[in-house]
Amino acid sequence: MHTSGFRRRRAAGTLPAATALATALLATVVPAAPASAAELAPRVDLTVLVVDDGGGAVGAIASELKGSGTPYRTVRLTDPARPVIDAAFLADTVDGRPRAKYQGVVLPDEAPQGLAPAERAALTAYEQKYAVPQVDAYTWAHPGVGLDHTSEGGSSGVLDGVRTDVTAAGRTGPFRYLDGPLTFEDNDPDVAESYGYAGRPREGYTSYLDMPVAGGGRASLVGQYAHDGRRELVVTFAYNQHQRQFRALARGIVEWLTDGVHLGQNRNYLSVHVDDVFAPDARWDTERNCTPGDIDCVGGGDGGASTPPIRMTRADAQYAAQWQRSAGFTLDMVYNAGSGEEWRTEHGGSDPLTAQLVADRAQYRWINHTYTHPFLGCVQDTSTVPWSCAKDAYGNTRYMSRAEITAQIRDNHTWAVNRGIAVDRAELVTGEHSGLRTLPQQPADNPNLAGALADTGVRWIASDNSRDPQQRPVGTAKTVPRHPMNVYYNVGTAAEMADEYNWIYTSKEDGGSGVCETNPASTCLDEPLDVTTGYASYIVPQEARIALGHVLGNDPRPHYVHQSNMAEDRLLYPVLDRILADYRGLFADNTPLVNPRHRDAGTELARRAAWDKALADGRVTAYRIGGTVTVKAPAGVTAPVTAPEGTRKNLLLGTAAFGTGYAGARSAWTAPEALQSAVTLTLPTT
Repeated sequence: MHTSGFRRRRAAGTLPAATALATALLATVVPAAPASAAELAPRVDLTVLVVDDGGGAVGAIASELKGSGTPYRTVRLTDPARPVIDAAFLADTVDGRPRAKYQGVVLPDEAPQGLAPAERAALTAYEQKYAVPQVDAYTWAHPGVGLDHTSEGGSSGVLDGVRTDVTAAGRTGPFRYLDGPLTFEDNDPDVAESYGYAGRPREGYTSYLDMPVAGGGRASLVGQYAHDGRRELVVTFAYNQHQRQFRALARGIVEWLTDGVHLGQNRNYLSVHVDDVFAPDARWDTERNCTPGDIDCVGGGDGGASTPPIRMTRADAQYAAQWQRSAGFTLDMVYNAGSGEEWRTEHGGSDPLTAQLVADRAQYRWINHTYTHPFLGCVQDTSTVPWSCAKDAYGNTRYMSRAEITAQIRDNHTWAVNRGIAVDRAELVTGEHSGLRTLPQQPADNPNLAGALADTGVRWIASDNSRDPQQRPVGTAKTVPRHPMNVYYNVGTAAEMADEYNWIYTSKEDGGSGVCETNPASTCLDEPLDVTTGYASYIVPQEARIALGHVLGNDPRPHYVHQSNMAEDRLLYPVLDRILADYRGLFADNTPLVNPRHRDAGTELARRAAWDKALADGRVTAYRIGGTVTVKAPAGVTAPVTAPEGTRKNLLLGTAAFGTGYAGARSAWTAPEALQSAVTLTLPTT
């Protein structure tokens, strides 16, 4: 559970009252034209200045900038060696043209105590001269930010579980991608997770997010305060980067901060891989609290015979196809054809499940999971618990051979092609992500894996995000980290799921394993879940919340579950239904879920890595002059750019519409056309 670590704000110095003239001055995206023909329009660099006090609010905004690929410079107020923020720090001249070094400014509040009065004055003058917006990351409601005090018809206090709404101005402005109510998280009734000040707007203040208050009417939590030739986005509630209310608003905060023109782009991604399709999965033993077949299961080593295996039926396959159609969402079937063939042989040559899935093959996406799901890493010595890597007579680790790995990949692909299943040979998920390093037993990849991937044309191999979260090369291939969903592979019913969950997350005193007590990364349940209701009442909302956090975090990594979760009680669907309902209840139609293929997720991560390196190396130059945006990046590096609807990309001859529409803006990974040295965009006139 994430909590905001909020602090109540005390009064800082107040600012002068807003004027109607200031609002009119700041109603445009593009800085005003120069006063005379001899005065050059300024160059505004596409970089954000972040003044950091170490608080969660500034950290959250910085995380959004970083995750979107938007460059920023941080000044840490606690750093005694930090630069002084003065006129020279903020602006200079390049090629005879005045340059504003930052397109937006993020401050902890409207008057940070860590800034000297002269620094605050320099920022004010800079923002006035270049029409640069400022975000007050977290402050209190008072006239200095365009709001009445909370005692004047507003409210203050814990916001957990409070429903807020995007106003008409917010829905037509920076939060135009939000549609429904935004309810603040309340994950633990015993913990205050967010605190806020809702104030009634004064002159010059436009509310974007508000809530009802006692006595009638509404008061604001987020809004724009225009005054003295400047604009501030005022946020009067505490938050951190993980909380849903911030994640939902983060995109709009960046759009407002950059006037909708910035490097970086943001999407809401969700794809779900269903592993072990065609293969049976072992079942949790609720009496022995282990999975038969695992070497650490007392009486195990029996191949799971003491508990019936879990495998989808024809009816489960029919339900999956029907659910996809009604949900408007496509699943990725990660299949083991050889395991299905073995099942058919063992059951008199009949396999209705495979027949149904093959008949419905066009309704799914398919990913190679190897033919029979073997462990592709070192040869496992199961005489010890946990297992270890077997050694040869010379003490060298024994590994599965290149030929064996190649055959597993090739045979599974061939089986699918022969049955008319569209499968991309470049995509692979190995059984248990094996072949890749598995700590602590196998600290390095199987040295034969890279060659086998090259032999079979694999470019994107799945890894487990919980163990191997960063994309990395494996020979000529790259990993695609996947998020494990906490719906276990070895359960078919809600009661089994709750039972295993209790074993893992309750103390020994409560009948659990006690791992939650000894593992510092874990926590124990206050009391065991009711096995008849615990899955629906506790596990489903928790897992949906975690997955939705990834979705709202601009994270393209796939999630993975197992075919067992689509069998028997069909445990997967309540989680997915909750994710989809929560998402679609909040976001407008202009912001659909993006459901990328395995290879597309890998490509996105690879582009981001190249882009982040180019930024870190200082090899990106991007700026706006009037209505023209120029972006220069190293050769071979595509740049993520976001701009308003109506933006055109300049070609050698003529222009073309820039990017694709998403969340009310246009964005794309883009590079110069042939014979061009930079990307140039023409912004729409306002």
